[in-house]
This record gives sequence, C-alpha cells and structure tokens, in this order.
Amino acid sequence: MQNRKTLEEITKTCIADNPTLVDSRMCIIDAELRRGFEMMNDHPRSVSIFGSARLLPETDYYKRTEALAKKIANMNYTVVTGGGHGIMGAANKGAFEAEHGASVGINIELPFEQTLNPSLDDSIEFHHFFSRKVILAYSAEAYIYCPGGFGTLDEFFEVLTLMQTKKIPKTPIILYGSEFWQPLEDYFKTILLKSELETISREDLDLYTITDDDEEVLRIIKEAEVRTDISSTHHLGSEKSDTKKNTV
Repeated sequence: MQNRKTLEEITKTCIADNPTLVDSRMCIIDAELRRGFEMMNDHPRSVSIFGSARLLPETDYYKRTEALAKKIANMNYTVVTGGGHGIMGAANKGAFEAEHGASVGINIELPFEQTLNPSLDDSIEFHHFFSRKVILAYSAEAYIYCPGGFGTLDEFFEVLTLMQTKKIPKTPIILYGSEFWQPLEDYFKTILLKSELETISREDLDLYTITDDDEEVLRIIKEAEVRTDISSTHHLGSEKSDTKKNTV
C-alpha cells in the first residue's frame, strides 16, 4: 500500500488550517476525493463489487462471490469493494488470492459494522459516504451487486440513476443472485411500469442484467469498453501486464 495520509491526519490538518466549519469540511471532502482519485489511477481496469457486510463465510453467496472475484482478478482486473467484511470481504479475498489483478478496499468510518478486511493490496478510508460512493463508482468497467441491505440498494440506485439520466456512460450493471434480485425487478414491472404514473420507461430495465451464471458475468466484463470518460489519465497504465505486481 502506498504511503498516504490517514483520515485522522487529514481531519486534524484541515481543522487546524481552516478557521470555519464550512472551510474545514470542504478541505476534508476535497482531500478525500483527491486521494481516492489518485489511488484509482493506479488501477487501470476495475470492477466494483457491492454487497452486505453481514453475510458469513459459510453462506452460499459468500462462497460464490469469492470464487467469482478470483476469476475476475485473474482476467487482470482490480476488484474494488467497500473494504468491509461479508460479501465485500469475500470479493477481496478471492481477488487477493488470485494470481493476477488486485484487491482494493474503499472503507467508510462507522461506529459499527465496518472494519477493514485483511485481503487487500491497497485501501483508503473515508468519512463521508457521498465521496466514498464517487470513488467506488469511479470509472469502473462493470458494477456487480450481490445481495445486501440499504447500503447496497443505495449504491445500486445511484449508479442506475446516473446511467438513466446519462450522467455517466452505459456500463454493465450486474445483479448477481436471481433469487434475491428478481423480486425487485418484479416490483419495477408491476408497480413502476404498470401503474397509472409509469414512473420509469421499459428501456430502463435494459440498464442491468440479473444472473446467477459466472460465465455470463465474465463475458459481460470482457465485452465492456475500458472507460476513459472521467479522467483522461485514469487508464494511462492500461498497458501494464499485471496489476497485482504494480499496486505498491
């Protein structure tokens, strides 16, 4: 991991250097985003994986996520998660143990639940949820959503909305686990589409794919374009043969 200022160091510096609450908060937010962007520039191709921090290693989704993440990393992608345990830990563990790729955690400072998992080649901690979400979504080649709670749903709907409103290019959104995600799509179809209001369009359902098939996930990722829309320098290192060897 690179030698970066800790969140505590950033907070102390910003408070000391800025006399007002607004200025100190803006300083912290700016520092969080800058170091997040700088870190992700070290990882030319990435797949972000989201999911519950509460799922245990013996659960089926944990095991499947670990195996899937290992396959993705061995395609020489960096696997990016929220850095916690559960599904996030499973994804990081799979990527960390792969021969190629890299495992990255974008952690959040919380009074409960969220401690950093040990299976990381690189990591960074955030105080603000919104700045953390920006980095989690930063120029990923695909987004994979495993079963999760409010946080996972929040992250899914944010990226979905950004694509629906064309704020970011259409990028693969994969909902992994049909038993968990199909009821949500049923709600979209029976309530959002068929109500008098028609609050979404039918083509909005094409923005994501629900699947249980690892091979379909890998095919979608392989066919996805490498994104360069957010930073012209983000993919300068894409010629690297193995990101696992270039993360320190």
